[in-house]
Amino acid sequence: MDTKVGDFSLPCTDGKTFQLSKANDRFLVLYFYPKDNTLGCTTEGAQFRDLYLEFQKLGCGIYGISRDSLKSHEGFKAKLGFPFDLLADTEENACGQFKVIRMKNLYGKQVRGIERSTFVLDGEHVIRREWRGVKVPGHVQEVLDFVKTLQ
Repeated sequence: MDTKVGDFSLPCTDGKTFQLSKANDRFLVLYFYPKDNTLGCTTEGAQFRDLYLEFQKLGCGIYGISRDSLKSHEGFKAKLGFPFDLLADTEENACGQFKVIRMKNLYGKQVRGIERSTFVLDGEHVIRREWRGVKVPGHVQEVLDFVKTLQ
């Protein structure tokens, strides 16, 4: 794969700005999800939350990204007790770079939205693995198992 990700910055929960070039984790998990406070996205976020310490032990940071507003993200993060930050990509800058925007069927209508996708980046911000069209059950454990192979 070996695609180096170009620098980007996005507004981040806790009043910060995330900038990729300043992220100094050994590995990064960037997971793109369709919408705050929806069933699949809540389940996925909760699984990343529940395995967060395992990722931390491996030197791996986690960031959730969607097109929701920062205000929406703050509420979602607080409600679920996420120990990691959510990034607000309202302008689709990161979504565009990672090519995660797709036409999807929602109640019989075609809508543009984020295809649930996860990317593992190394310390040089090179994509080591990607998952697209993610099905939530078992996914977070699969990502963790992959990060373990990079040690």
